[in-house]
Amino acid sequence: MILRLFIMSFIAVSFLVSCEEEDSMPLDGFDEQSILDARKEKSEEFKGLTYYEPDADYSVDAVFVPAASVDTFTMQTTTSELRRAFRVGSFRFELQKKRLSLFAYQFADATQDSYFVPFTDGTNGESTYRAGRYIDVKVLNNDSSYVIDFNMAYNPYCAYDENYSCPIVPKENDLSIAIKAGEKK
Repeated sequence: MILRLFIMSFIAVSFLVSCEEEDSMPLDGFDEQSILDARKEKSEEFKGLTYYEPDADYSVDAVFVPAASVDTFTMQTTTSELRRAFRVGSFRFELQKKRLSLFAYQFADATQDSYFVPFTDGTNGESTYRAGRYIDVKVLNNDSSYVIDFNMAYNPYCAYDENYSCPIVPKENDLSIAIKAGEKK
């Protein structure tokens, strides 16, 4: 019983870390060496990870538009666990000559120093994890200008182990294009 509680606690802590494990790129834009360093560090933990080649075209300027009122809702997960989340705003950007947006979330039970930005796109189930990928964006105080670097997109831990409880990407964060950047399946 004690071993089971230890394992469950480990999984819960690992899940919280997984939702905030990678930071966005600095505001000065695309930094290929930072991307490669982050990948090397993660590959030491998880063997056999594959990625798209870093591509500056997938590092985009974005405007953060705060929500007029923060919407609280229950985010579904890959297990029966439900997570209370806040829809705090959206990132608006242009990519592949299309105007796009992604909602940003924060979890009630986590620190509020980053935005959780899950998404699905045209690569899911083919070259990337079928259920989508995540990006974590560090909150900038009093600033609406951000860089969203899809080269930092990563798979949730449940892509590697179904015992993890990972947030399911809300349908509102489905992109109509293929994001050929970041972690593959």
